[in-house]
Amino acid sequence: MSNQAIEIETFIRFLQVEKNFSPHTVYNYKKDIEHFSSFMKQHSINRYAAVSYVFVRLYLTEMYSLEYKRKTVARKISSLRSFYRFLMTEEVIKENPFSVATIPKQEMKLPTFLYEDELQELFTVSDITTPLGQRNQALLELLYATGIRVSECCSLRIQDLDLQIGTVSVMGKGRKERYIPVGSYALDALYTYINDGRVKLLNKANEKKSKTLFLNYRGDNLSRSGVRKILEQLVHKTATTFHITPHVLRHTFATHMLNEGADMRSVQELLGHTHLSSTQIYTHVTKEHLKHVYNNFHPRA
Repeated sequence: MSNQAIEIETFIRFLQVEKNFSPHTVYNYKKDIEHFSSFMKQHSINRYAAVSYVFVRLYLTEMYSLEYKRKTVARKISSLRSFYRFLMTEEVIKENPFSVATIPKQEMKLPTFLYEDELQELFTVSDITTPLGQRNQALLELLYATGIRVSECCSLRIQDLDLQIGTVSVMGKGRKERYIPVGSYALDALYTYINDGRVKLLNKANEKKSKTLFLNYRGDNLSRSGVRKILEQLVHKTATTFHITPHVLRHTFATHMLNEGADMRSVQELLGHTHLSSTQIYTHVTKEHLKHVYNNFHPRA
C-alpha cells in the first residue's frame, strides 16, 4: 500500500471513529480525496506534501473548465481542506495549501414544496389493499408527518416507533438522536402496514428476518433509491408535473409547519438541523406562499 493510500485510510478511520461521521459523509470525503489524488497523478505529483498553492488553483481551474457545479466544487475544497488539516496535525505536512482556497458562494435555491391539494392527491393513489400499497402509504405519511431524511427513514427499525405514544426515535447526522411526534394519519397507516402488509412482505425474505421498518417486495431492507423509485411511480399517477423526491416531502413538512405558525427553533429541532441558518431558508418559501395566497385571493392582485 502506498503512502498516499495509508494517509487516506488513516484519515477515513479518524472520521469514522473520532468524528463519528455517517457512512455517506465518509464516502464523500474519500471520493473527493481520491479525485484530487488522481489529478495529482496526472501531473506526476506523488506526495501530498508536494502540493503547492499554485497547484490548488490549477485544480480549481480544471473543475471550473469541466463545468462542475459550485456546490460540488465547494464540497471538494472543504473535504480537502479538512484532509490537509488532519495531515498537519499528524505532522505529515507543514502547511495547508487549501487554507486560502476560496469556496464559491452558492446561489440560494428555494426548496421545492407541495401545496396541500397536491399533497392530498398523492395520498390517494396507493392501493392500500395490497402489502406494497400499505407500505407506500405508510412511507408517504411518515415522511410528511415527521420531515425526516430518506436515509433516516430507511434505517428505522420497528422498535424506533412508539405507536401508543405517537413518537419515532430518529438517528440523524453525527449520530444525534431526536424524538419526533407522529400524527394520527401516519400512525393509522403505520399500524395497518406493520400488522398486515409488512408481515406478508417479511414472509418473502429468504434469509434472516429484517428488523427494519420499511421492506422491499422481496422482504429485504428498502433502500434510499427504492424510496425514490416508489415516489416516482406514485407521482406518475397524479396530475403533478414536477419531479418529487423524498426531500421535497421534507421541505413540504417544514414549510407547512411554519405557514401554520410553528416557531423556527421547534422546526429546527424537528428537522435535526445543527444550525438555525439551515432552517431559515424556509422563511423565504413562506414568503412565496404569502405571495401565492395574495395573488389567488386579493381582488386587485
